[in-house]
Amino acid sequence: MKILIDAMGGDFAPTEILKGTALAVNELEFTPLLVGEPSLLERSAKENGIDLSGWKIVPASDAIGMNDPPLSIRSRPDCSMRIGLELLKKGEGDAFVSAGSTGALQMGANLFVKKIPGISRSAIGTLLPMSKPVLLLDSGANTSFTPALLCHYALMGSVYMEKVQGISRPRVGLLNIGTEEHKGTEGHESAYRLLSGMKNIQFVGNIEPTALPQSPCDVLVADGFSGNILLKTLEGMCRYIFKSIQGAFASSSLPDEGKYASGRILKQVSGRFDASEHGGAPLIGISAPVIKAHGNSDARAIKNAIRQALRYAESNAIAEIEEGIKGADLPKEHTPC
Repeated sequence: MKILIDAMGGDFAPTEILKGTALAVNELEFTPLLVGEPSLLERSAKENGIDLSGWKIVPASDAIGMNDPPLSIRSRPDCSMRIGLELLKKGEGDAFVSAGSTGALQMGANLFVKKIPGISRSAIGTLLPMSKPVLLLDSGANTSFTPALLCHYALMGSVYMEKVQGISRPRVGLLNIGTEEHKGTEGHESAYRLLSGMKNIQFVGNIEPTALPQSPCDVLVADGFSGNILLKTLEGMCRYIFKSIQGAFASSSLPDEGKYASGRILKQVSGRFDASEHGGAPLIGISAPVIKAHGNSDARAIKNAIRQALRYAESNAIAEIEEGIKGADLPKEHTPC
């Protein structure tokens, strides 16, 4: 498979992108197509001892910055993100990976790759490592929402979890501040009513964040603003808790053998919650595989984002989602909340 990689996207581009691609090449079967400024990539590769033999570099003289407006991708045809997305649309790659601006990536994917017919907006789908995996949809692509949009997320997420994760009749929940149906904003109340009336999903009601570790649902529907806050809170708390436990073990009076064994167990458990281990999240609803890696991705995270891109491309999930929404009675969008 050919994986298109935005070599200029992310806080640590291009060095960590190149290092991560090198790690992936050593472990996985694929051909990397790096999109970026050739002289910059070649210099960085030389400085870091990375052999570019067998890799293809697609020239791009511009790069979208993290603080650039998402719409700027429309007027910057030479930026690495746009070139990568356009090549994906042409079929010159099987998936596209970027650690660049989330807003620009979503805008570009919608403009140049296009959405699955019948879907109003794509969303970032992140698998949360709870007692059983929970797909959070949306985890940051759209900060505004309509009740109908949340119904689109529910159907896409349900099909994804059934076809990709093998879960029969996935349970769909709505992220909210309480379990009662009248909780939340007016938009959330309307979404609850619409979701309750959908016959092609198994809606289980509102889900409070405190219940999430017990996996009360398989798909957690959220607007991108709330979903992103939830995701980053979980990431931050997990890092803090594991570092605190690690410090407690280090300063304890346990014998060295006990500290070593405890450290190994802690490392094994913490790996489940490490964002770098998961690498990236798919833009679900786009007609070809687009993977969003974290903006501060290091080499390990980029490697795992490429792994995620390969899995998504091989899973046939997009065709399954497209088939799943055919004939579905989805509500129409109205004024965003």
